Amino acid sequence: MRTPTAMIVGLVLCPCGLLLTLTGTLAPNWRQVSLVPNQPVDLVWEQGIWDICRERQSTHDRLCGQTDELGYFEQVPVRVAQGLMPSSLVLTLLGLVVATLGVRCWQEEPRHLLAGVAGLVLLLSGLMSLVPASWYTHELWALPATPGSTLVVGYSLVLSYLGSCLEILGGLALALSFHHCCKEHRAPKLPPSSVLEPGPCSTIGAYSNPWDVLKDERDGQHWRNTPPCDSDL
Repeated sequence: MRTPTAMIVGLVLCPCGLLLTLTGTLAPNWRQVSLVPNQPVDLVWEQGIWDICRERQSTHDRLCGQTDELGYFEQVPVRVAQGLMPSSLVLTLLGLVVATLGVRCWQEEPRHLLAGVAGLVLLLSGLMSLVPASWYTHELWALPATPGSTLVVGYSLVLSYLGSCLEILGGLALALSFHHCCKEHRAPKLPPSSVLEPGPCSTIGAYSNPWDVLKDERDGQHWRNTPPCDSDL
C-alpha cells in the first residue's frame, strides 16, 4: 500500500519546522536595538532569549555575553519563551518518533491511529512555540531598551514563527489519519458467504420461472426427473 499523501506532507513539514524552531531558539536575535544614543552609529545590539550580543557593522566585530543592565531577561515574555521553546523542541522530537512508527513506509499498512496521535503531539508542539513568539512580538516595544533607540524584529523571531506554522500544518496533516481509523471502524464486516453445492435433491437453477415449477408439478414431470428425497417420503 502506498503511503498516504497527508502522511508524507506531515513528515516533510514537521522536520523543517523543527530545524527552524531550533535555530530561532538558539540564535540570539529576537530583537535588534540600533541607533543607541551616545553610542556609535554602526553599533547594533542583538537580544535573544539566552544571550545578548553587540556588533559593529562597519568592522563586523561581534561580542556576545553582554551584561543585562536593563533587566531584559527578567521580563515575563522572555522567561516564558525560555520555558516553552525548549519544551516545544522536545515534544516535536517525540512526535516525529511516534510519526515514524505510525507511518511505517517500509511496511505494507501504516498505523493510522499512531500517526494521528503523532499529529496531535506535533500540533501541540507547534502551538507551544507559537505562543511565546507571538507574545514576544506583542511586547517587543515594551521590553526594556535604551530610550531613543530603534527597535527591529530579529531573524530568530521570524524563524520561530515559520517553524511553528510548519509544525502546526504538519501536525494537522498527520491528524487526518484519524479519518481512516473511523472509516475502518464504520465499515461493516460481512461474514464469509458459504457456497452450497447443488445436490441430487436440489432444484436450484433448474427453473428460471416459477410457473414452470407449477406446470411440472401438475404434469408430474418433477417426480420423474428427480429421485425422491427423505423429505418427500
